[in-house]
Amino acid sequence: MLGSQPQGEDAVQDGLASVWVARHRLDPERPVGPYLTTVVLNKCRDRLRTRKAKRYFGLVSADDAALVADESPDPENRAAARQELSLLRAEIERLPVRLREALVLVSIDGRSQAEAASLLGVSEKAIETRVYRARQRLREKFEKF
Repeated sequence: MLGSQPQGEDAVQDGLASVWVARHRLDPERPVGPYLTTVVLNKCRDRLRTRKAKRYFGLVSADDAALVADESPDPENRAAARQELSLLRAEIERLPVRLREALVLVSIDGRSQAEAASLLGVSEKAIETRVYRARQRLREKFEKF
């Protein structure tokens, strides 16, 4: 969702801290996993809105400027793969948030369409359509390469 592992980890930590502070409001009868996922998605959305506002006002930080950090141990052998991955991440980041959320939950996080629909509060058909549109946009971008 955010384009870099450290920023994703920060969003997860923020989400867990928020849930911990509000733990007295949790319903013990309901599973906590979907709730945690929703909280973390909301933290990601907040970060994306903040990033967009910073860009608008020209206040881009060093963290935002270098979103994708490569941690591969052998950069010589993986230069092409790194470049492709960087391009893919950049294109995923350019997707509208609704398409990106559905794509990340279903294709990257491995959740079912039903689970993603429940987490995002939409129908399964909406998730199916969003994932299809996201993949179609990515396919169109990468056909040019």
